[in-house]
Amino acid sequence: MAKTPAYEFRTSSTCQYNNNDPRCVAVATNVPGKVAVRSTATGRTVEFTAEEWTDFLGGAKLGEFDVTA
Repeated sequence: MAKTPAYEFRTSSTCQYNNNDPRCVAVATNVPGKVAVRSTATGRTVEFTAEEWTDFLGGAKLGEFDVTA
């Protein structure tokens, strides 16, 4: 059985974490070739390749995922 990577998660300084409403995400980039994103509310983690993460960030910077009212 493969060993689970020891991710070192960090949360954005702009996240207003609140124990009554814990809706932040944490990101780990310390495992080579992988990026993990964890929900602080559920503890669930999703893994991405470094290339997938780079592509996502590029799209986010271009506004591809902006929510419109």
